[in-house]
Amino acid sequence: MICRTNEDFEGMRMAGKITGMALNYAKSLIKPNISTKELDKKIEMYIIEKGAIPSFLNYDGFPASICASVNSIVVHGIPSENTILKEGDIISIDVGVIYNGYNGDAARTFAVGQIDKQTERLVKVTEECFFEGIKHLAVGKRIGEMSEAIQNHAESNGYGVVRELIGHGIGKCLHEAPEVPNYGNRNQGVRVKDGMCLAIEPMINMGSRYVYMCEDGWGIATQDGKPSAHYENTVIVTAKGVEIVTLVEE
Repeated sequence: MICRTNEDFEGMRMAGKITGMALNYAKSLIKPNISTKELDKKIEMYIIEKGAIPSFLNYDGFPASICASVNSIVVHGIPSENTILKEGDIISIDVGVIYNGYNGDAARTFAVGQIDKQTERLVKVTEECFFEGIKHLAVGKRIGEMSEAIQNHAESNGYGVVRELIGHGIGKCLHEAPEVPNYGNRNQGVRVKDGMCLAIEPMINMGSRYVYMCEDGWGIATQDGKPSAHYENTVIVTAKGVEIVTLVEE
């Protein structure tokens, strides 16, 4: 586990800002009849134009700059010319950025046109899970206190919490210690230290929590075929509180 300095925080803020801006740009592109491959290429160019590097591209062999996960795909959807968005879909866009050696990582689930009320509620509650969680994130507390709050909020709304995938530490590497689950109890996990940087990312299913890996070896999908939503931000935790560096006003 690495605790960052004030100098590191400035780097994390810049990487986070570009990540958040890229997601805002993604939102402006999403509409029926656009392919996820086109989204990938446009967002990749946007990141490069900001002087940053798309960190997902070729990460462990991943073939794209964004993860584009539609409907029942939870995470790690590979962008494709053959995946065309249609009215009523939801799509989770996960973006990673490297700027001056620092990483930002964030995700949002967007509606494609008008979506049904049930799916709209899933997207809203998934975002709420993040904010409920960080209410319990503070120096000296265990990570599990936040994890428990995320799980409770999701399950109290009748949703399943994915357990096979979790959040993580972040900094000069995209994935660092500690592990940041979206389930558990307040007595689990490491104690939060001043200067920790974390990527917190609730992945919440409309139905059961169970998932499987797609044939491409990347995508993770719900077993019951019901929709899933994903909401993620990179945060800095200090004695002063929690700073969300990837949340950028539109």
